[in-house]
Amino acid sequence: MLQRNTPSRSLDVLVATPSGGTGQGGIDRVMGGLGHELERQGSSGLNVRFGATRGPGHIALSPLYLGGFLLRMIGLRAVGRLDVVHINLASAGSTYRKLQIARLARLLGVPYVLHLHGGDYPNFWKGDDSALSRSIRTMFAGAARIIVLGETWRRFVISRAPEVTDAVVVLPNAAAQPSLPHSGGGETAHILFLGRIGDLKGVPQLGEALNRMQHLENWRATIAGDGHVEAARAKAAEYGLADRVALPGWVDGARVAELIASADILVLPSFTENLPLSIIEAMASGLAVVATPVGAVPDIVRDGETGLLVPVGDVEALAAALTRLVEDPALRQRLGAAALRLHREKLDLAPYARAVGEVWRAAAR
Repeated sequence: MLQRNTPSRSLDVLVATPSGGTGQGGIDRVMGGLGHELERQGSSGLNVRFGATRGPGHIALSPLYLGGFLLRMIGLRAVGRLDVVHINLASAGSTYRKLQIARLARLLGVPYVLHLHGGDYPNFWKGDDSALSRSIRTMFAGAARIIVLGETWRRFVISRAPEVTDAVVVLPNAAAQPSLPHSGGGETAHILFLGRIGDLKGVPQLGEALNRMQHLENWRATIAGDGHVEAARAKAAEYGLADRVALPGWVDGARVAELIASADILVLPSFTENLPLSIIEAMASGLAVVATPVGAVPDIVRDGETGLLVPVGDVEALAAALTRLVEDPALRQRLGAAALRLHREKLDLAPYARAVGEVWRAAAR
């Protein structure tokens, strides 16, 4: 494979991600998985480094991490060990940090890849004549390649910056095959939610839907994640569901794997998403998925085929979909099996790592 004009040495790539690929957020989990898969494959022709731009601690420390990343770019470029910068991008603080990284990359003459993950980006990048919108457009226009997670995001980016049409690459997120065998909940269907507990993820609607399902005896639920945990626990108690709905708060990667292995249904009734990693991880284990058709979710959750889609904010439809899956194990099995096949064909880490490597090589050329 050609790599710039120096095929005798590896392509040096520096990846910008919130916690350097070691955190539990979606971007970090994707990048962490990418790093492990590149190591497993031998990273042929690639020398990939990961760097934190926000850091795992308090947000007040993020300037230190960002400054360290910028200095690392300068140092690597000075010794000829920086060919491509890979910039993972979301809205708000992430964009303000990545604007500086992209600006420095342009000053250093280093091609960069933008990787858009933020589900709320259309509301953040409004495409108006504000200074922020102009700066974001400059950042996108300067990218050698732009990775988006689905067709809807390709159309969005092109609508904001038509000049980048030829640089946009559609590449869905990916997840590793599970480390634990799938056991499920047995006679009691286990419904699992993974994500930040709050309004944007549809947790209030999920609570109301579970409340409407109290007459069904053969289910339990786990709502795992940080955010408004205590408020959700109080609501579960108000509904009389405290003994059927567990709210453990934030859980680490090992516990996430255990929860997915013990679950039968993954539910994510979000109001906004890009392409959630939790859905891909659930599909990797053959869970039946219930989700809303937001972002690129419909690209992989095909209603009635690889999962069930319900309208955003529709409690009645959400309760009905969950009820169908609780009452019909054969339907759960059929949807889960189709989801697992889709994961192995298109959402596994091995082809994902190869595809990202090709994007880096194209950017370097």
